[in-house]
Amino acid sequence: MGTGLADFIEHHSETIISHAMVFAKTVDVGAPLDDAALRDHLPDIVAAIVADLRRPQTREEEIEKSEGRALAPVGTPRTAAGTHALFRAHSGFSVSHLVSEYRALRASVLRLWADAPEAAAVSADEVTRFNEAIDEAIAESVSHYADEVERWRNIFLGVLGHDLRSPLSAIVMTSELIARTAVDAPMAEAAQRLIRSGERMRALLDKLLVYNRAKLGVGFEIDKAQVDLVQVCRDEVDLLQGTMPQVRIEFRAEGPVSGMFDATRVREALANLVVNALKYGNRGGDIQVTLRQADAGVELKVGNAGEPISREMLDLMFEPLRRGGVLGGEQEHERASLGLGLFIVNQIALAHAGTIRADSSDGKTTFTLNLPNG
Repeated sequence: MGTGLADFIEHHSETIISHAMVFAKTVDVGAPLDDAALRDHLPDIVAAIVADLRRPQTREEEIEKSEGRALAPVGTPRTAAGTHALFRAHSGFSVSHLVSEYRALRASVLRLWADAPEAAAVSADEVTRFNEAIDEAIAESVSHYADEVERWRNIFLGVLGHDLRSPLSAIVMTSELIARTAVDAPMAEAAQRLIRSGERMRALLDKLLVYNRAKLGVGFEIDKAQVDLVQVCRDEVDLLQGTMPQVRIEFRAEGPVSGMFDATRVREALANLVVNALKYGNRGGDIQVTLRQADAGVELKVGNAGEPISREMLDLMFEPLRRGGVLGGEQEHERASLGLGLFIVNQIALAHAGTIRADSSDGKTTFTLNLPNG
């Protein structure tokens, strides 16, 4: 393959870049960008396209490009197209503006090339290679742009969730004060409703912050201590039973179970598993909780009778904001809540270097939490 188009682009690179900058100036981003910001990494992108045109390409590589599978592997240094996307995201460019910028770059090259005397000698393969190189740069830029937007969205959610906790705590504390000092039943009942609503909001904020930390790659914080896990789980089951009189929760411990665990997080995981069983199990069916020593750690199982769940659905249940079909009789506001319970269980397992899995067969669904001791 010849390199006529590559040589042409390299020779006219400044003209091509200036045309792209003219388009970028038309994008309304509030504060106008100066020439240095508009130019950004465009020279490096053009140089990368030239290098791509000059590099020999196998048939397999050509197919990968045409099918959009030629992105750089995870962990490789960010390309000029990727860095350009980050700068444009921070400058207020939308993803449509970003793609249009590449469209302007492509149009500039093709218009200049069409008017050049040497254009008649170019092969169709060179033009195809050029379009593939532009498309690859677009794909890389859009991917990095989307990742950056997602990162800042998660930062915003984290800040929002954190800042909402203080006023919410004030509301709950004031409601508790009103409940203690109320002299008539209607006022006391109203205060209790406020307290319950506030606690529910606090639980949702806690779930949101756990999700947010995981998405930002911060991880789930745990504080391990030597604990009697049998007593920990029994206390939580007793508490849950008091709030779930419509179902019987059976707890069974196979011998003493103790070790280095975060008792609060284990209780949280157990509560989420039991609540999930109540929501999606057979109406009025028992929930079985079993705790035992297993290998170098412990095994906590929560099972309940209900409609079988497909393997595909089981594999997705621990992903955030996913919910299966409702099999039991849960209230409408519960159906509308964030689907983060099982996601949090998974984060607790990972923080303990453990695992959580789900199995569904013969009319019973069981969640098994394995935590190493130590």
